[in-house]
Amino acid sequence: MLQAVLFDFNGVLVDDEALHLAGFNAALAPRGIVISPEAYDARYIGFDDRGAFTAMLADHGEAPSAASVAALIAAKSVVYADLAARSLRVFDGAAALVRAAAEVAPVAIVSGALRGEIDVALALMGVAGCVRTIVAAEDVAACKPDPEGYRLGLALLAGDLDAARCVALEDSVAGIAAARGAGLAVVGVAHSHPAAMLREAGATLVAERIGDVDVGLLGAAVHRR
Repeated sequence: MLQAVLFDFNGVLVDDEALHLAGFNAALAPRGIVISPEAYDARYIGFDDRGAFTAMLADHGEAPSAASVAALIAAKSVVYADLAARSLRVFDGAAALVRAAAEVAPVAIVSGALRGEIDVALALMGVAGCVRTIVAAEDVAACKPDPEGYRLGLALLAGDLDAARCVALEDSVAGIAAARGAGLAVVGVAHSHPAAMLREAGATLVAERIGDVDVGLLGAAVHRR
C-alpha cells in the first residue's frame, strides 16, 4: 500500500535546530533582536527562513520587507554553513531508515531548509542516491503549515500517486498540518515536541525517535489513515 515516503529534514533527519537558532540570532544581532530557545521552539520552529525572519521582525515591531528578509537569510546562511561544517549531527537511525524506505517506495525530502543545506547533509549521511527528489525553501512560495511543499513533492515523484497511500515524517506542528493538508498520513517524530503534542496536531502515529521508525510503521500509518 505504501506508495511514497516524504521526509522533513530539520529535526527529523538532522539535529540542527540549535544551529539554525544560532544563525537567526547572529543575523538579527545588529537589530538588537534575540530569539530565546523557548520562543524558537514555541513560535518559529517549522517555518522556513523567509517565514521565520518575517515573523521575527513583525513580532519585534519591525515591518519586514522582501529586501530586509533576503539580507537576513543571506547572513544566516553563512553562519549556518560554518556551524554545520563543524558540528552537524545526524540522528541515529536516520540514514538507515532513508535507505530502507527507498527499497520499498520512492523517497522525497520536503523541507523549509535551503537546498544547499540539504545536499550537504544527504552526502554526509551517504543517502543522496536514495532520494528521488527534493523540495527546498527556494521551490515554494509558502512555507509550512501551507501544504504547497508536500503537494509539489508528490507531483515531482509521480503524477499518479494517491496521497492517502503516502506518508510524511514530521517533528513539528506546522509540518504535520502541511502534510495533512496535502492528504498524507503522518508519522510524528518527537525530537522537537512531546509525543502528545504531535498526536494532538494530527499525526497518525508517533515515535519518540527516528531510530524507532521502520518501514512497517510507515506502512501502518498509511493503513490507519
